Amino acid sequence: MNQSTVSLIDVSSYLPGEPLGADYYAQFAGSDDLAANLMFRAPKFRHHVGPDETAIDMVERAAQGLIERHGQDVIANVDVLITHTQAPDLPFYGAGGGIAHRLGMRPNWVLDLHNGGCAAFVLGLNVARQLLASGSGHTALIAIAQNAAGQVFDQPGVRRKAQAAVPGDGAAVGLVTLSDQSPILDIECRTYGEYAGEMTLAPDPPRKWWATGTGELSIGFSETNITKVLARGNRQVPEVALAVCDRIGLSSKDIDLLVTNQPNRVFLRNWREALEVPRECHRDTFDECGNLFGAGIPINLDHAISDGQVKAGDVVMMAAFAHAGDFAGAAAVRWGGRS
Repeated sequence: MNQSTVSLIDVSSYLPGEPLGADYYAQFAGSDDLAANLMFRAPKFRHHVGPDETAIDMVERAAQGLIERHGQDVIANVDVLITHTQAPDLPFYGAGGGIAHRLGMRPNWVLDLHNGGCAAFVLGLNVARQLLASGSGHTALIAIAQNAAGQVFDQPGVRRKAQAAVPGDGAAVGLVTLSDQSPILDIECRTYGEYAGEMTLAPDPPRKWWATGTGELSIGFSETNITKVLARGNRQVPEVALAVCDRIGLSSKDIDLLVTNQPNRVFLRNWREALEVPRECHRDTFDECGNLFGAGIPINLDHAISDGQVKAGDVVMMAAFAHAGDFAGAAAVRWGGRS
């Protein structure tokens, strides 16, 4: 084995609670100028984080599959822990330290990533690959928690908006090691700093997110910025995926499984058409889970592995963009099967 080969050897996920149907938000729907926008067509179901459930709780539950398959010692001996939490439970720091403690780890590296957004798992893979290949450890754990749906988007005022019915909650973890079991073939990460800050919070009346006030926090959407985000997302995800395909010598038509973030049905359709990937080769759980933000890729990959949609030897392409288009990434893995 080439010791510099880094593999994503397993993923495990967790969806909180019972699924909520579309009628849950329909009962609260108010007057919203964006209600007819394609961006906000509600999924049939989604899951919500529990009222007292933390990001650390969610990651601990997501990790149980890895512990069952690989043993507690593998998790306890993780050298690099990389985390991303969509809505941090405390505003000043991420969940990395608490996750390490809860899972019995003493990693040399604990990194909480915020800029990755819906592409956080790809960014985490890139960081893990670089650290392990450089000799900083043998094993990394990437932990992603999406917990905004049942908290931010379920506030009494926010849930009247069309945007509230789309997100769902969930968590997932990925186990990365120095091995050739399921090699990471290539990764492309791109930052588009000119779009940073275009995703905004829009409390009414306006205030800083930390300031005292009555206005609930929601995402600041308008017809103009939705049009821009659609154009960027439609372009960026195929671009990063094609860049990876080019370097590994693979036609996008030959991707065995495409796993993307899943903001809405429009993006899912446009991405597979742009990459010429058949519908059956593009994992789509939007109507079961809604928009899972950064947790979407690892949760969907876990489900695809568990139900046999991806098999040993298949090339899996993971691709996503973040926020209003300020970051995008793609990663290809040759799946080696669960050991």
